[in-house]
Amino acid sequence: MRAKTAVVLGAQWGDEGKGKIVDVLSERFSAVARYAGGHNAGHTVIIGDDKFVLQLIPCGVLRPGCKGVIGNGVVLDPLYFLDEVDRVRMTGLDIDGRLFVSNRAQVILPYHRMIELASETAPGRQKIGTTSKGIGPAYVDKMARSGLRIVDLLNAKLLETHIEAACAEKNAIAQALYGPQNGPIPLDPAKMFDEYAAAAERIRPLAADTGRMLNGILAAGGSVMFEGAQGTMLDIDHGTYPYVTSSSATAGGAATGTGVGPAAIGTVIAVTKAYVTRVGEGPFPTEIHDGAGDALRARGHEYGAVTGRPRRCGWLDLPMLRYSNQINSAEWLVVTKLDVLDELAEIPVCTGYEINGKVSDEIPADAHGLETIKPVYTTLKGWRQSTEGITEYDKLPQAARDYLAFQERESGAKIGMISTGPDRNQTIVLPEFAAALASIHAA
Repeated sequence: MRAKTAVVLGAQWGDEGKGKIVDVLSERFSAVARYAGGHNAGHTVIIGDDKFVLQLIPCGVLRPGCKGVIGNGVVLDPLYFLDEVDRVRMTGLDIDGRLFVSNRAQVILPYHRMIELASETAPGRQKIGTTSKGIGPAYVDKMARSGLRIVDLLNAKLLETHIEAACAEKNAIAQALYGPQNGPIPLDPAKMFDEYAAAAERIRPLAADTGRMLNGILAAGGSVMFEGAQGTMLDIDHGTYPYVTSSSATAGGAATGTGVGPAAIGTVIAVTKAYVTRVGEGPFPTEIHDGAGDALRARGHEYGAVTGRPRRCGWLDLPMLRYSNQINSAEWLVVTKLDVLDELAEIPVCTGYEINGKVSDEIPADAHGLETIKPVYTTLKGWRQSTEGITEYDKLPQAARDYLAFQERESGAKIGMISTGPDRNQTIVLPEFAAALASIHAA
């Protein structure tokens, strides 16, 4: 019997439109659980005239009756989280009793931001292109077993001791690494304790053993959706290292990041744009360096939901998509932003890589290898008519259907949904996918 769960994740470098897809699919799920990343990931959901940009809170809370769970694999900035909670409440949404944070989730504190910002701006240091929100250093402390968890945040005595020791250590590290001229202003542990002790009391009612909660929901016959952050190619193990995030953005992270066992994962749904974008530094084989890239950015409104940074744009990369589907065991694809391609007469698609004079679809493990490959393109015919807002597959132009069929055939996963605009109603759901979702809820 298929487990009553689904993982929804990004198949590329993030920004694929997962927020809308999770929102569309979450209608019949009992809970949506976020399993990785921090507030460096933004999910934008448009419902009618309302726009929600969520960075930590799972999209499921936008559906009445659905619980939102922040899993243990997430690193949480308490002050930002509480600010986001307040903003969501101001919209009139009732999230009391529906939003929970794992008591095992790691906490981001001001010294994490201090270290990351100093590292990114220090002369001679390799720039990764982070958001400088403290995500990486928080995961460093987690793996070094010197981090602070939510359960520890709620213990005032332990919190005070931890902050005093950590500030002394991090202030010294920052000054030693970056020097008195480039180093940040030393942090005040007493001020930090007062601020975060107060935040802890507001978080206390939301903290729970969410692994136990999610397993309990499944045992009682409910269903859970696992919400990924960033994208597969930013995964710490499988992405374009070192230009990656600091957590497990792939499907495997859903188990380790929530406390629900891998045997409980029912299906994996990978979200991919009809083209590709990337924010920040790092290799990008199919990046467009001429006006066509600028046109895609303008039509697709390709600017970061969190940072506002312009996204780099490129053509669809099928070797990368096959790789992503392989390591995620992706069963379904959701294709977003098909309408952004509406004006193109021809659409190049990368079908292979030329590496040292030989054509291959193997993804080089090193960033230098990715920077030196030459994409091999197949050019498909464009449709030159609007697909925006279409909700029935048969009403798509034939050339658009051909493009989707080619992507499905070459990627190794079945297309189940197509997004034709930002609103939750601008979506095509294919019958086979609808039946698969129904079977999850009926399992």
